[in-house]
Amino acid sequence: MRTRVIYENAWLRLREDSVIRPDGNQGIYSVVELSPSIGVVVINEHDEIALVGQWRYTHNKYSLEIPTGGSLKEGENILKTAKRELEEETGISAKEWVSLGTIDNSNGATTDVAHLFLATNLKKGESKQEPTEDIETKWISFKKAVDMVMKGEITESCSVAAILKVDKLRSANRCHDFLN
Repeated sequence: MRTRVIYENAWLRLREDSVIRPDGNQGIYSVVELSPSIGVVVINEHDEIALVGQWRYTHNKYSLEIPTGGSLKEGENILKTAKRELEEETGISAKEWVSLGTIDNSNGATTDVAHLFLATNLKKGESKQEPTEDIETKWISFKKAVDMVMKGEITESCSVAAILKVDKLRSANRCHDFLN
């Protein structure tokens, strides 16, 4: 197998692999390599979820989603990344964290694995957004967020998966009391 890097920047690398296809013929498979990403469901004492709204250039639309982020800093574990990204985007820090597992985003084309978390017992502060970000934090009831997912109003993959995972855990009474 031969691999050729087509493009690379600080956020991603695009490679092209020579492969043998299922039909036995030679082919090319393109892969977008991304660092692991995170997504955080943030729930306050009023059973409201923090959603961030921002313009998503790739889809040319405004998107309401859970706080997400990518690229681990060297030597940083994934929970530390989640805590850093949450504080940068929203100014929120949390004392209690529950891992919701991972999802593979577009696993036919990318290496992006998203690590999902639930954050509670919150402290609010000032966001520290990067110059490339213009993010607005909105608080809505958790029930409304689930309804928005089901109606297709929240469509970002990490958000859909994490919100529905938390909803399922709550309905199954499989999490700590602070989830209910």
